[in-house]
Amino acid sequence: MVNTFVPSEETTQLIAQHIQEIIRLLGEDAHREGLVKTPTRVGEAMQFLTQGYMQNAEDILRGALFEEDYRQMVVVKDIPFYSLCEHHMLPFFGKAHVAYIPNGKITGLSKIARVVDVFAHRLQVQERMTTQIKDCIQQTLNPLGVMVVIEAEHLCMQMRGVQKPHAVTTTSDFTGAFNRAETREEFMNLIRS
Repeated sequence: MVNTFVPSEETTQLIAQHIQEIIRLLGEDAHREGLVKTPTRVGEAMQFLTQGYMQNAEDILRGALFEEDYRQMVVVKDIPFYSLCEHHMLPFFGKAHVAYIPNGKITGLSKIARVVDVFAHRLQVQERMTTQIKDCIQQTLNPLGVMVVIEAEHLCMQMRGVQKPHAVTTTSDFTGAFNRAETREEFMNLIRS
């Protein structure tokens, strides 16, 4: 599916004014040929990268909610995502793995990936994003349990600061049936395979 996001021209220009000043403060000539259109591009890109603020993840799940008497684990794994660290506004990216055990209702599988995208397209920390995905699914579907595992590389840790390339951060959060160690272990085995 192609993303049909259209940035606001007004917001683009407001961001562009600030980016032009940042370029100047960094010691560059914002009017140099290669930089003339950069402020506008950044204004559009920042709106695209933070479009999750304009989306409601619960509405996405409710848009494809179905009655179904299935009570086994549903796993959507290896969902790629790209987000911006709220501390440095540098990218972090990786994979999300999401499982839930239905309690009379299921949702379209693509909706799980879209929920990940909604929360990834905000200024984030990985820990909060993990919990937001879990809470959204738990509150909307009311399943017997939800578990979310996110594995990500953070450019704020790789490009600056400690400068440790290829370091991966893993976070997890769970509810309900996933409080049982054997259920968590089943999920972990499924995402490792």
